[in-house]
Amino acid sequence: MGYFRILAAIPGFFISALIFMFMWRWIAPQLGLIYLNYAQSMLVTITLWLAVAPIAAVGGRHHWH
Repeated sequence: MGYFRILAAIPGFFISALIFMFMWRWIAPQLGLIYLNYAQSMLVTITLWLAVAPIAAVGGRHHWH
């Protein structure tokens, strides 16, 4: 089951990176920051996913009764 969840998350990663890149291109000029290309937005996205994944895993294991 876990293997298929990982495979299902792969398209979401690429779409998340694409959305992040487009949103960053809209926000960056307002903040005076540089643009990110797709590869850089993938790096930011995987960093965020790796930071949030353990928190989501712990939260998903806890069952309220």
